[in-house]
Amino acid sequence: MTLSFTKMNGAGNDFVVVDNRSLNLNITGEQIERLCDRNRGVGADGLLAVEPAESGADVKFRYYNADGGEAEMCGNGARCFGRFVARLIGDNRSSFTFETIAGTLKADLIGDEVCIEMSDPIGLELESPVVIDSLGAPVHNLNTGVPHAVAFVNDLPGLDVVKNGAAIRYHDHYAPKGTNANFVGILAPNHLAVRTYERGVEGETLACGTGITACALIHHLLTGQASPIKIDVAGGETLSIGFVPGPDQTFTGVTLSGPADFVFEGEIEI
Repeated sequence: MTLSFTKMNGAGNDFVVVDNRSLNLNITGEQIERLCDRNRGVGADGLLAVEPAESGADVKFRYYNADGGEAEMCGNGARCFGRFVARLIGDNRSSFTFETIAGTLKADLIGDEVCIEMSDPIGLELESPVVIDSLGAPVHNLNTGVPHAVAFVNDLPGLDVVKNGAAIRYHDHYAPKGTNANFVGILAPNHLAVRTYERGVEGETLACGTGITACALIHHLLTGQASPIKIDVAGGETLSIGFVPGPDQTFTGVTLSGPADFVFEGEIEI
């Protein structure tokens, strides 16, 4: 089968994006893994598919990690998805809604950036029982659409992200599905730097939208720093996380703003 695709990039987090509104594409996990392979395929951190919505949203968002497994959500992918849907629908609208496993999200196109209105986070666990000896820092947990572990470290540039990330990702505390692992350096009270180990990719990625969202919210809980919080990611971009604190360490109005770029279009035999 010949697959038409678009390659997109959100702050260095890159994706293969396909239009499956006809539901004619039946791509297997093995085929997705080959598409995302950087030596034998297109190369990407994951695959995004546009499908018909089953609720009142404009479209349905399907996200698959580079290993072919479907995940609930992807923040940087959602921004790319929003810009792709805007071009796909082509009626000059600047706002779109799409249903995900994690809930219905909204994308607002603002100039060259896309702002995603995220689902409310769940599963907060400050200073979890997870201890990583080589890390030497408490591990906090929050689900911002997908599960994330967050640790604040003293030497972010020198940290072995793969070693420590894998130790967290495969820790028994997160069995059986595992978690993503984020490591944070504080640049200023409202400005963080984050490096992320993503499950499904099984390595460090240049950015993770849901991951930096978790980092910003936990930073607020630990320090009281107000919204918005800026985040520098490994890809070189700076993104912004907005939120409204609620009672009992809850949040509403969580937003993720940053770039979403078209890279190229193509066709590939799968």
